[in-house]
Amino acid sequence: MAKGYLALVLHAHLPFIRHPEHESFLEETWFFEAITDTYVPLVNVFDSLLSEGTDFRITVSLSPTLITMLRDDLLVSRYLSHLDKLIKLASLETERTASDADLNRLANMYLDRYTNAKRVFSEKYGNDLTSAFKKFQDLGKVEVITCCATHGYLPLMDMYKPAIRAQVKVAVDTYKEVFGKGPKGVWLPECGYYPEHDKILAE
Repeated sequence: MAKGYLALVLHAHLPFIRHPEHESFLEETWFFEAITDTYVPLVNVFDSLLSEGTDFRITVSLSPTLITMLRDDLLVSRYLSHLDKLIKLASLETERTASDADLNRLANMYLDRYTNAKRVFSEKYGNDLTSAFKKFQDLGKVEVITCCATHGYLPLMDMYKPAIRAQVKVAVDTYKEVFGKGPKGVWLPECGYYPEHDKILAE
């Protein structure tokens, strides 16, 4: 019987959101929630597998916009402030719900989640979650690939090839800056492919 191969590929992308002209901005909160509820838990799973001695392989696509936001000083500072507020609120909730076992358990769960997120993000990985993915890649467990610069849908750009080349070039340059080498793959936004785009990717 012929053997097949299964490739697990996780694609992580968020549109670029950064509004220094406002003290707080709703869309930035979506980014903060993604860190707390998606990226930190994923990093925790990878770290747990390492500590257990479990051999694993997985591919993770990080879009250039997401990488840039994860390394932006303003957004990182705002994320930590956001976490501090959540930790304070959860702490107050554990006190308020002390007489209700079910609600208190829920409040403590959130307190643990936010406290862990801050520890992992700030203390363990120095406020740069991309360093976690670099670590896993350097260990040969995670293959990090890139995506087009702004997650542009390439088939709609086919009438102007320089736009496609720019999307790919910015993606590769951003990747090299963070991971120290070129990516081995590019996730096509929305899986959109058009004939001969592979030649541009190969460049």
